[in-house]
Amino acid sequence: MRERCADAMSIFAKYGAPDLFITFTANPKWPEITENLRSSEHTTDSPDLLARVFNLNLKSLMDDLTVHGALEKCIAQVYTIEYQNRGLPHAHILIVLRAAENFSTSEK
Repeated sequence: MRERCADAMSIFAKYGAPDLFITFTANPKWPEITENLRSSEHTTDSPDLLARVFNLNLKSLMDDLTVHGALEKCIAQVYTIEYQNRGLPHAHILIVLRAAENFSTSEK
């Protein structure tokens, strides 16, 4: 965990403060989860399924944001995964955009 924090600090020392903070939380009602549970099972009975689907969806989100062009301006990103009290994983994502191309605001 300390290495990840040091990595993040190095990234921000080089590229500056992050422009976006995104929280991505697992949804126990995702079809990929509900369709693979037995009728008597609950998501808490299958934490491995929940974690696997969460990781696949997180990878898909990160690919969409940084690789496939949703955020073409992304020059650096870092995330960490935590578990809530209810056992649901969630990710905190920090993204740095190119300085000259940050999102416009309504005031610009």
